[in-house]
Amino acid sequence: MALRLGRLRRPRRGERFDVAIIGGGPAGLSAAIYAVRFLLKTGVFTENVGGQLNDTDYVDDYPGMGKVRASKLIASFRGHAERYFGVPIYERVHVEKFERVDDVWFRITGRPSLEVYAKTIIMAVGSRRRKLGVPGEREYTGRGVSYCSVCDAPFFDGKDSVVVVGGGDSAFEGALVLSGYVKRVYLVHRRRQFRAKPWYVEAARSKDNIEFVLDSVVDEIKGDGTHVTSVVVRNKVTGAKREIKVDGVFIEIGFEPPAEWFKSLGLEVDERGYIKVDHWMRTNIPGVFAAGDCTDVWIGFRQIVTAAAMGAVAAYSAYNYLAERGLYAPRSDSIGSRG
Repeated sequence: MALRLGRLRRPRRGERFDVAIIGGGPAGLSAAIYAVRFLLKTGVFTENVGGQLNDTDYVDDYPGMGKVRASKLIASFRGHAERYFGVPIYERVHVEKFERVDDVWFRITGRPSLEVYAKTIIMAVGSRRRKLGVPGEREYTGRGVSYCSVCDAPFFDGKDSVVVVGGGDSAFEGALVLSGYVKRVYLVHRRRQFRAKPWYVEAARSKDNIEFVLDSVVDEIKGDGTHVTSVVVRNKVTGAKREIKVDGVFIEIGFEPPAEWFKSLGLEVDERGYIKVDHWMRTNIPGVFAAGDCTDVWIGFRQIVTAAAMGAVAAYSAYNYLAERGLYAPRSDSIGSRG
């Protein structure tokens, strides 16, 4: 049972779940759909629904959807879980801690006044893309500013020019992909040395339509109120500024997983701070699984479809964990309607 505060749902204090899913992006909502189909009492606890989809405008690479607004795809994911299967989604909830209290239950606490119990937990909190933090970035996110070159390059087909910011593999991969769609790609990097693999660098240097803008940073992103029109770039050595007319800005400067929080929960992370999982999405803590961009799986290829797939696998693993330990007690009220 959930209590409604205005339009927001809140679980009862002390409410118990077979599986608690922390995170409301594609991985978390996919996990919810699959978990409830196993007749597990399921709850989704999230700060916002949609995850990184909220940072984009259109999606055209999710099977069966064609070209669709990201907001519509989020609504579709949510509707499938919440309205069709009856999964409660608790928004604006910040999970701070979980801890095992006995052989069966984890206690999950957070804000506001969150205290619930779960037999299994699926971590699907994603990771935050690093932002430039410059004027115009937030205003034009989804309107020319993108954080995924591979995802959004086709939307710029035939455009005159774009900027890619970064010096790692994702920036170079993005520049190479974009070079096949637009007339000119400006690759802006704050140093002269790159973190990217040498063959990526050589491939980019061999492209006539990729121009390197080195020792430089983006100071401002400008637009006409509806879409990006230019960027202001500053050379860090000379201080000289240059305004470049562009149709898009692709920010590829990496991710920031909440590694310290993961470690405080007892989760094992890799050297970059992502949760270590096996191919069944199991973490080092029995009964705790992880899915999507918070894991160390497919770091170089973060996609909606891969996150959703991991969510499904995590839910299946949670079901198996409960069944193998004699903790699986299917509930007829766990599912709204069956597919």
